[in-house]
Amino acid sequence: MRKLIISAVFAALGLFAAGARGVGVRADAADNWSVGVDAGVAVPVKGAAFFGDMRGTVGVNVDKAFTPVFGLGAEAWWGVNTSSWRGMTHSPTAFDNSYVGLNGTLDMVALVRGRACDPSRWGLGITAGAGWGHYYRHGVADHNYFATKVGLLFTVRLCESLSLALKPAILWNVSDSHSRLSSATLDARRAIFQLQAGLSWRFGNGFECVMPYDQTQIDGLNGQINDLRGRLDSSNAALAEARAVNTALQSELDACRSAKPEVIREVAVDNRLNTVVDVFFLIGSSTITRDQLPNVERIAAYLNNHPGSRVVIKGYASRDGDTDANLRLAQRRADAVRTSLISRYKISPDRISAQGAGIGDMFEEESWNRVSVCTLENNR
Repeated sequence: MRKLIISAVFAALGLFAAGARGVGVRADAADNWSVGVDAGVAVPVKGAAFFGDMRGTVGVNVDKAFTPVFGLGAEAWWGVNTSSWRGMTHSPTAFDNSYVGLNGTLDMVALVRGRACDPSRWGLGITAGAGWGHYYRHGVADHNYFATKVGLLFTVRLCESLSLALKPAILWNVSDSHSRLSSATLDARRAIFQLQAGLSWRFGNGFECVMPYDQTQIDGLNGQINDLRGRLDSSNAALAEARAVNTALQSELDACRSAKPEVIREVAVDNRLNTVVDVFFLIGSSTITRDQLPNVERIAAYLNNHPGSRVVIKGYASRDGDTDANLRLAQRRADAVRTSLISRYKISPDRISAQGAGIGDMFEEESWNRVSVCTLENNR
């Protein structure tokens, strides 16, 4: 007996380790509990008529799955007192025998598939256990015995928590086998065959799938993380440099905004009025833009208010580009102001002198040299 029990324990531990290895799941202690009810029939394996000595059984069970492969449970069932097995005394109660025991279960489908992330709807398990059997007798003392049990477990999940199971099993009365305890045998004459069907309800959450990674994958992910960190550091350095440039440009802009504009004054000589008006142009252009029209209008207003006055227009170009092209551009800029005074403000052409003066160097700001300098002269 002792050798049998020790062998069974080591076999169960070995199967448990094989089933748990590489499963890749995680669950809390409160998860994967289930309770169930069973109903079925039982009949002696030998020495009885199969249908004549068959009796009904009812039972309950509580189970806990520790991995998708291995679980432990407790069960209790009672044989209905509807007939009498040979050599047994009738019981005065509704039940004439009972069994309470502990068992372990291996899910062979999960063991073969090796995956819990996609559990199967169908299950095939092997169950084995041991417990206490009891006979209820009329007129004589009740009888207790030690029993072992093995069986199969066919299950189908009806929904996420509810399962239906078919449970064929054989239960041996080991202590009444008339063998020495050190070498107890499983005697078919002291065994019953049991077939039960049951419903079980699972409580708590199921197993959480944990995707396994090998060391090569981990090293690769660490390399990607280090590369991203390097890129982040480079981006932060570039951002800091850009912010420094932006700060410097902002300082230059603030300085330009706060600087007072340079005023060019021409002093009248010989007691004559000598007034200068500038008309600025865009680079490479001789078109008077809308923002420069008020300057042209000032010239026209002065000429209209002073009939004896005239204007001398000198067009200039900056040093950008080809020299010959700039000389022609300077002339076109002078002519543009002259044409606007004649066509738009009806100033007499003989009061206007326009000529290209070439490359301008009056202003330190190069763009300001793209200009027509209009000098108003008042002749007395």
